[in-house]
Amino acid sequence: MSALADPFTATRALGATGLLRAFNDSGLLSAADVHVAARLAELGEEEADAVRLAVALAVRGPRLGHVFVDLATIRETANVESEEPVDLSALPWPEPGAWLAAVRSSQLVAIGEEDPAAEVDRPLRLIGTRLYLDRYWREERAVAADLNGLTARRRLSVIAGGPGTGKTTEVARMVAELVEQAAAEGSRPPLIALAAPTGKAAARLEEAVHDEAARLPLGEEIRTWLMDLRASTVHRLLGRRPGSHSRFAHHRVSRLPHDVVIVDETSMVSLSLMARLVEAVRPEARLVLVGDPGQLTSIEAGVVLGDIVGAAGRAVAEGIVVLERVHRYGVGIAKLADAVRRGDADATMAALGEAPGEVAWLPVEVEEGGAMGELRLVRERAVAAGAAVVAAARGGAARVALEALGRFRLLCAHRRGPYGVSDWSTRVRGWLSTEIEDLDVEQRDYVGRPLLITENDYELGLYNGDTGVIVQDSPQHPSAVFERGRQLMHFSPLRLGAVDTVYAMTVHKSQGSQFDTAAVLLPSASSRILTRELLYTAVTRARRELILVASEDAVRRAVERPVARASGLGERLR
Repeated sequence: MSALADPFTATRALGATGLLRAFNDSGLLSAADVHVAARLAELGEEEADAVRLAVALAVRGPRLGHVFVDLATIRETANVESEEPVDLSALPWPEPGAWLAAVRSSQLVAIGEEDPAAEVDRPLRLIGTRLYLDRYWREERAVAADLNGLTARRRLSVIAGGPGTGKTTEVARMVAELVEQAAAEGSRPPLIALAAPTGKAAARLEEAVHDEAARLPLGEEIRTWLMDLRASTVHRLLGRRPGSHSRFAHHRVSRLPHDVVIVDETSMVSLSLMARLVEAVRPEARLVLVGDPGQLTSIEAGVVLGDIVGAAGRAVAEGIVVLERVHRYGVGIAKLADAVRRGDADATMAALGEAPGEVAWLPVEVEEGGAMGELRLVRERAVAAGAAVVAAARGGAARVALEALGRFRLLCAHRRGPYGVSDWSTRVRGWLSTEIEDLDVEQRDYVGRPLLITENDYELGLYNGDTGVIVQDSPQHPSAVFERGRQLMHFSPLRLGAVDTVYAMTVHKSQGSQFDTAAVLLPSASSRILTRELLYTAVTRARRELILVASEDAVRRAVERPVARASGLGERLR
């Protein structure tokens, strides 16, 4: 029964007993889940085994993106993080009625939205059959109240849609109209904040708004004003305090000064970060949330944008604009993406075969060292793009090298293993060294090396997810070159901190980017990471050509398996 053969593995909670021991042995609970639950039980003098298990499951939830654990359904919905299948039905699950009764009587748990019996704060909150850590219950309730307050005052707008549907154009037009209206009234231009959850996304938002400002038919004064707008991360906008991940300079008592706050890539904003943002927005200010609810969500707890768009409450719905007409990629990719987003597996399979010049489906189960003959199209595209990057970089043509870098990207669901970034980056490097005889891919900073920044570097102005190339732009010393807007940034490779070679990247890392050709490598149908949102995000990274490497079982499994995150925000908004 036990999934943990090694009693000394790091996932084993030493000293665990009873239900905590059994559920930890199965792999359902981590050592951290068990230790936190045990400590809380000790502080609350809670001895009931079933209550300790409930607490551990409540601790586990946010780690996997859930806001709460539903004790009535967790037996049917739980799964382990291991790739090996585990029969969780064989675990000694408590009987639901008795379990809930025990949890209700615990001194660790407050009951209902208002619990007059809880004279002091309790670490958990039970709402019906849903058990929250108190922090997440408070954040969910606060976000719902703040968003409902903004909609009641018609100060909340949501611009939702996939890549290429014109979301940034709508943002630029909205900002231009606000500035024009202020000018017509003789008042000052509104103070506008542009923000995104990551540095890369913020930089792309700024660039996109500037590009739209250059194209839109605007007066020069307004165009100049738009071109002067700068974007930042949400954390920087709120004013992160040193040494703290959850406290900011701006909050409910010290609000942001801005009249309009625009947040892009909102699908990646967690419940906790949204709570900090909406409490800092002035009641009379306008909040504009932009994003694609079909994409992968935050790695932290919550699915905020999906909850808002799916709430369909009248006040909320009036502020939502859903853009569906795609301008950026072809009909074939758009049709495939729509089928995936709708969860229609049959339509997805049909779309894979209806656009041969645009969508190439390679129904291959990739295993270590196998199926290379069937993947020659991937090799051809990877080698052609890599060789173009090397040729341009050696010639000192930095902009051409960066453009070549954006023509092709291999996307993986995993970091390691036969379907992972590490293995496939090694393969692509091997292909290139075979095709280009004098290319030494073992050197650290060889000319033509494609770069991926993996940590924000505010001193250099480089952000996690930025890509660049080592270019021979001087006879003596090559440079690491990145592009920001229309400007090239040159650095000594020795100045770069956390950086990887980017012949392949995870689908998560690719969010916010697009490539002329995207080759997507899906894992086997049994992989727990395989979801509708993962496939949709991967498919919509391609502008002109999509190469999907996956078995039919894996494709159908992904389409039929949406990310199921336990969240009550949508209900509170309704």
